[in-house]
Amino acid sequence: MVSLSYLEGAFSDAVDSRVERELDASDAALLAGADTGTGVPAGTANGWAETRLKQADSLLGSTGVSALLLAGQGQVTYASGAVVDATAGTVAPSGTFLQANHRYIVAENTSAAFTITSKTAVLDHQGGSLAYSNAIDYNAMAAALKTMHLFKGSFTGYGQGFDLEAAPTRLQALIMFIRVLGEEEQALAWTGTTPFTDIQKGSQAEKYVGYAYSKGYTNGWSATQFKPAGAVNARQYTEFVLRAMGYSSSANTNLANTLDRAQAAGVLTAGEVEMLRRDKFLRAELVYVSYYALEAWLADGSQTLADLLREKGVFTSQEWENARAMVTGWRL
Repeated sequence: MVSLSYLEGAFSDAVDSRVERELDASDAALLAGADTGTGVPAGTANGWAETRLKQADSLLGSTGVSALLLAGQGQVTYASGAVVDATAGTVAPSGTFLQANHRYIVAENTSAAFTITSKTAVLDHQGGSLAYSNAIDYNAMAAALKTMHLFKGSFTGYGQGFDLEAAPTRLQALIMFIRVLGEEEQALAWTGTTPFTDIQKGSQAEKYVGYAYSKGYTNGWSATQFKPAGAVNARQYTEFVLRAMGYSSSANTNLANTLDRAQAAGVLTAGEVEMLRRDKFLRAELVYVSYYALEAWLADGSQTLADLLREKGVFTSQEWENARAMVTGWRL
């Protein structure tokens, strides 16, 4: 157990002094063109920085480096010395999984690695260097979809509002479906009423839900409820995508073989089907399915989904090229 008075006093003073020395040394190294040997610049940031990371990305650093996990999962490891959980006032043994919103500080004579163990994460950090893995970059896909006006994120004040670590809701999945259809403008211009008592009258949500209901894209949860905050699974969202591409319709209510049908249509690969069956369906997976669906052919074989959306003016050819340049990783 580490006392709070020690953390705020002697330990904090020692860390501040050591950080200043490290900053001076890193500045000199940068001016000299030095490198850490990991392919990452040796510089150390004086202030806090927020970074979206992917699985196996790491923050590497020594004395005074701080990390605070905002979303996702991560782990701290080190060979000797100590890392302090300053929020709890305890030492975090090597191998400890990070607690969200806890500040971890690397102690004297210690070199530590804060490594992301989830598919995506948001890390606040002060000092250290970032080493990037070659894991699937869901963050880049979200940014690419945002470039094409297909993914706008939420009101969360960190991580660009992407919330990739959260499970998507029925309303979020429906909005994404309407965007993939290239019909968001029509949805937002819709006027009318819905039978759903759990959709706020006069809200933007009512426009999306009312438009989709009037077009026969969704039947709701029941005759009077839509359950906008309810969870969506991989089969349900993939079914939306198949409908958008002409491979299915709202008349199909048996979703047991949806993933298999998506693979047969070339919308998903065998590896992606396996992943979607195995893993919890989060907004990261929703982004993944949506991004790669753009490259797939429509059911009539006339063009890809991306071609259709460009024709509808949802995004330009330049925005499509810019988006594709963002995603450089591999596909399952």
